[in-house]
Amino acid sequence: MLVLDSVISDRGSRYAVSGGPCRSGNEATAFVDDLRRRKKFAKATHHSWALLAETGPEKDDDGESGAGVVILRMLERANLRNHVIVVTRWYGGKHLGGDRFRHVQDCVRTYLDHVTPGSAG
Repeated sequence: MLVLDSVISDRGSRYAVSGGPCRSGNEATAFVDDLRRRKKFAKATHHSWALLAETGPEKDDDGESGAGVVILRMLERANLRNHVIVVTRWYGGKHLGGDRFRHVQDCVRTYLDHVTPGSAG
């Protein structure tokens, strides 16, 4: 498990990204449950994730509408399979509008730069 916390801060909202090997939606859910057991992550508002599994793509927005699709598309572009990426957000009280999608992309790009150098572009 790779956890990169405090990746982005904007208008009170904070973002982190994490991920690791994963082969199914059930494993991804267990991964997020493990993440939530960490004191800092237990207080987060959203844990959006996506996975390109052997059985097909899986995702969960966790209330951050559209975030799972953004993560999934980036996984497809990077051709990163059997690996879950989770973008965690602590809501800061102000709506970010479309900037939240850019922040999700930036978090995923940061993560991909750590696990697959040169392929996140």
